[in-house]
Formats: sequence, structure tokens, C-alpha cells
Amino acid sequence: MLKQIEGSRAVAEAVALCRPEVICAYPISPQTHIVEALGELVKGGELSSCEFINVESEFAAMSVAIGAAAAGARSYTATASQGLLFMAEAVYNAAGLGLPIVMTVANRAIGAPINIWNDHTDVMSQRDCGWILLFAETNQEALDLHIEAFRLAQALSLPVMVCMDGFILTHAYERVDMPSQEQVDAFLPPFDPRQVLDPARPVSMGAMVGPEAFMEVRYLEHVRQMRALELIPGWAEQFRDAFGRDSGGLLHAYRTEDAETIVVALGSVLGTIKDTVDEMRARGERIGVLGITCFRPWPANTVRDALAGAKRIVVVEKSIAVGLGGIVSANVRTSFAGHADTVYTVVAGLGGRSITRQSLARVFASAAAGTLPPLTFLDLDHGLVERALARERDTRHSGPVAEGLLRDVGLVAARIS
Repeated sequence: MLKQIEGSRAVAEAVALCRPEVICAYPISPQTHIVEALGELVKGGELSSCEFINVESEFAAMSVAIGAAAAGARSYTATASQGLLFMAEAVYNAAGLGLPIVMTVANRAIGAPINIWNDHTDVMSQRDCGWILLFAETNQEALDLHIEAFRLAQALSLPVMVCMDGFILTHAYERVDMPSQEQVDAFLPPFDPRQVLDPARPVSMGAMVGPEAFMEVRYLEHVRQMRALELIPGWAEQFRDAFGRDSGGLLHAYRTEDAETIVVALGSVLGTIKDTVDEMRARGERIGVLGITCFRPWPANTVRDALAGAKRIVVVEKSIAVGLGGIVSANVRTSFAGHADTVYTVVAGLGGRSITRQSLARVFASAAAGTLPPLTFLDLDHGLVERALARERDTRHSGPVAEGLLRDVGLVAARIS
């Protein structure tokens, strides 16, 4: 159904259609209208079987979302700017525990100096926290991405942030196509979490993990993120078939077929860039745009292929790594560096694991011989990883990853039957 509606309200109604069971929030501009609207829907009975919890801080909002998700509830929250920083510790916990929480981030600058307007500094500060990060160009895409995010979070047992530009999108009134409850129910399966706290099947969530298994926990988190690169394109096609429009995907190209210059960007600025490209095309200039929807996991191969024909790449980004420069541009460069096989990444010492001369000599020799992969996890116990992956393949309710690995290495007592 077509509606002329504020972006925040559109997102709130889309979230409601996904049937969340717990919503917890603390107000901070420019995300406040989203949770206010959800609160109205819960209070008015339009969003039934959902508990709306007012909390005392953003840290509490994420903590409640973690508790709710661990107890088996489909959970949602929203934040922005300093609010995201305040919940940072819990944000990392949500990812490390593998909890399928969905959160809207209404992107806003971080102070000091104090500034309430839009840039991407807030979410870029958390880019490596383990959450899947999706960026919306329009309010229609913001609405659609939330529906896809709940499905993605549940399938991978990972939290997902949907990022939409504060004020530019959240407070803008645009026409959107709001799906029906029946359409969303057909696309989004009933909530079936991989892990849940259940007295009948006791498990430990948040078990302490030492050097013997910490790297494997982090590696499996990476593996699940990379699975998103396989799922997202297919689900974007399913979304188009179900809802009659393109939305989501890893990235989207605009007039790049013969482009000598390709501009790369995230979020609402893509609209302005496309208008500029149209004007330049009218003057005969060969220029195009590549919009990144999925920033984490980074779709390195897809980005490289999309940019392969360009003579020059211009990255327009609304954030800065102080002391380094561009953040998105650094990611773009990795797409080509890995392909050239000249830059290697070796992850080592996670959680206090020993880094030995023997292991270092092995990877250095492999690099010299041209046999070292672009990404290597030093001394990773592949057998331990395979047992964890086998559990996930064999049963939907495979339980907490960390506890399973600890049992495999013999550091946790057998499950009580």
C-alpha cells in the first residue's frame, strides 16, 4: 500500500510487521520518532504479543535486548551517535554471543564538538564489532532492509544494524510502498533461535573462554558473517519476487557499464551523486556510481568485479579515520590488494594465544612461496572448528558456540540430562 509517511514512522511500521516480541529503547535524536511510533503501536494494541520496555540508558537498551534474545524473543532496539558509543560494550557482547538482534542506527555525528546532524562516524566506530551492517539509500530501502535484517539475523544467529541517515531520511516525508502483514509473514519465517536459555536444556551463554578456544570462537563469528555474502543476493531476488521491487543486495550499480570514473558511496548521498552523474553524462562524460548496501561483511569480490573496468575510483564518505583518512576507501583498496596477492593478513594471538617463532616462520615461508592465502588465522584448530560447524549443520538448536567449543576441548562438564 502506498503511503506518504515520515521515514521514522515507515521503519516503525515495518518493524511491527516483523512481529518483534521485545522492544527496548532509550530516546536520542534522530532515532526517537522510531521507538515513539513503536510504543504507540504496542500501547494501542496494533502490535500485540510484544513488550515495550522503557530503559534508563542506551547501555540498558542493548543489555535488555541481549537478555530478551537469550530467552528466545525476537528483539529490536534503535539508537544513534553517542547512544551507540554508550552501548558499545553490550554491542560487542551481542555479536560475540551470536544473538539475532536487529537495531536501527539513525546515523549522526559524534562530539566533541556537539553536533546533532548526519554523518557516519557513529556506526563506523563500531564497524568491526561483529554485527552485520546494512546501509539504506532511501526511506523505501530503509523499510525493506529491516524486513530482510530480521530474516538474516535469525538465519545466521548474528545481530544486524540497519543504518539510515539521521534527519535526511528519518525526518523526511516520502512515499513508500508498505507491505501487508501477509507478505511479510510469507517472507520472514516464524522466530526459531539457534540458541535459547531453557531450564529443560541448560547451557551457558557468556562462558569465559581462554587461549585454547578464543580464536576459534572469533573465527566462527567471521565464518557466519561471510555466509551473509552468499545469502543476501539470493534473498534480494526473493524479495523482488515477493514484493515487486528491488531492494537490499550487497551493492547496486548505476550507469557503470562503460564508466571510466566510478564513484563509491553509502547512504542517502547516493541520490545527490546520481543526479550529478546524470548531468555529467548529458555532457558526454563516462561516469557511474556504485552504492554499497552491505558494508559488513565487506563484499570484496563483488566490489572488485563492479569496479574492474574503471580507470579511476572516487570514494565519497561521511566519516574519517583520524590519523589515517578514509574508512570506506580503505575497504575498497582491500578488494584490489587481496586480488593482487601482494598484501596478506595474518590474524594471531587472539585471546592470549601464544605466537611462536615456528608458526611465524611457517607463514612467512608460505608468503615467500606464493602459497599463503590473503587471510590466515595463525594456528587455528581446524578440527575444533569443523566440529562446531557440524553441530550447526546437524541441528538448528546447536546452542552457544563458546560453550560447545569448550566442551570439545574438555573444559566444561558434560550437559546435565
